[in-house]
Amino acid sequence: MSMTDPIADMLTRIRNGSKARMKAVDVPASNIKRDIARILKEQNFIKDSLDIPDGRQGILRVYLKYSKDDEPIIRGIQRTSRPGLRKYYDTEDIKRIARSQVGITIISTSQGIMTETEALKKHVGGEALCAVW
Repeated sequence: MSMTDPIADMLTRIRNGSKARMKAVDVPASNIKRDIARILKEQNFIKDSLDIPDGRQGILRVYLKYSKDDEPIIRGIQRTSRPGLRKYYDTEDIKRIARSQVGITIISTSQGIMTETEALKKHVGGEALCAVW
């Protein structure tokens, strides 16, 4: 069965896995999911991610991170732009988002996938994929 929104599926697996206090979640791999996992690791929302070959597209194993009190580091993760309603932001919109929110927004730009802070530094806009706090 074909999946309409694989990024939303990844975010849901991470959200559900952290609520269930799982060590890791497995997601069907793709380049965009690898980039999202890389950003989540750089921003200290997850411990690590690992590519596992399986003869097809591969599996991306995302190791979740918890505080000393066993509380999930990821308090919330939400898909911003979706297939039915794409959300594109220019640099002015990104400035407004960066000032008003807690956490990060992951943006797909012409220069790659990055956080809203990196997009501001490079003066590029793009599609807001998700917000993490």
